[in-house]
Amino acid sequence: MAVETKRVYGVQFWLLCLSSFLFFSSFNMIIPELPDYLSSLGGEEYKGLIIALFTLTAGLSRPFSGKLADEIGRVPVMVVGGVVCVAAGLMYPLVGTVAAFLLLRFVHGFSTGFTPTGTSAYIADLVPVERRGEAIGLLGLSGSLGMAAGPALGGLIASAYGANPMFFASSAAALLSVVVIWRMQETVPKPKRFTWSMLRISRREVLEPRVLMPSLVMLLTSFGFGTVLTIIPDFSAHLGIQNKGLFFTSFTLSSLAIRFLAGRASDTYGRVVVLRVSAALLTLAMVVIGSVSTDTGLLLAGVLFGVATGMNSPTIYAWTIDLSHPEHRGRAMATMYIALEAGIGLGALGSGWLYGNQSSNFTLVFWAAGAFSLLAFLYLLLFVKRVKEV
Repeated sequence: MAVETKRVYGVQFWLLCLSSFLFFSSFNMIIPELPDYLSSLGGEEYKGLIIALFTLTAGLSRPFSGKLADEIGRVPVMVVGGVVCVAAGLMYPLVGTVAAFLLLRFVHGFSTGFTPTGTSAYIADLVPVERRGEAIGLLGLSGSLGMAAGPALGGLIASAYGANPMFFASSAAALLSVVVIWRMQETVPKPKRFTWSMLRISRREVLEPRVLMPSLVMLLTSFGFGTVLTIIPDFSAHLGIQNKGLFFTSFTLSSLAIRFLAGRASDTYGRVVVLRVSAALLTLAMVVIGSVSTDTGLLLAGVLFGVATGMNSPTIYAWTIDLSHPEHRGRAMATMYIALEAGIGLGALGSGWLYGNQSSNFTLVFWAAGAFSLLAFLYLLLFVKRVKEV
């Protein structure tokens, strides 16, 4: 039975926000410490794979999660992602080799391949079109709070008690995210019972053609995020920052207020107008990050990066929903997320390769990522009409 859509910010909406906060806290909690953890296993040269493998699996699972979200419902898809996150957090302390660690990162990626797909489709079902950007901005704010709290909390736990308690805390946060949504009312009118045949994906079910424009923008602008996730822990240590999660806290906190404002602006002035501004700011942020030489400078650059990403992500999500067909909304969101994971993964791999564990390459790495954001800006400026898309 479908839920009512007239009331935008009811119990269902806030429960989803709370679950999103806990879910994003969970897997972001461990990110700043993973490069050192991998190095302790003897895999220093594989740092670029920490994020790349995670996003690869997330991308590969998107066609399945999108199809399942449309057929069996949004809530089961969200629950599956959370359960994978719980299991992964419990498994990290058990790995003792580089190969096992990388395999676990590959498996862990299934979590973000499922939960955000179901969450985005659920919000699209719940919220009327004229409030869509605003609502997605609020949901994104919840995720950003998790991305801010997770690394900071994870860094504190790891510093005080070691890596294993940090992994267990990550698993606990994921478990709570599942508990919150376990009894949530489904928004798909007539969800089907799961059958194994649903896992057979045809080529036409992989990508949704209606949302290729926002997906391309997401692909280009997420290169920088993959670079940040991969290189910032080492860059922070190079500049003398002991808690490697501080940059992540800096940029996610700065994105909180702007997400809500950007969402409302995109409802009023159109998605493309806001995205042009965000792509330009993201380009500038990557140039500034690559140019700083002090710990304070890096944290301030993180604020600029947060403003840019805070404008960019919810606006692309809303644009994707605008262009999608209600019956294929899960597939549409999956297509956009495939682009997100491809951009993050390629950014992680490319930055890891350019960096090569040489501090002299930091500037080159971040400026190269900025070039992709510049391409997104030029695409939006030259090839996408300046219209209100909703």
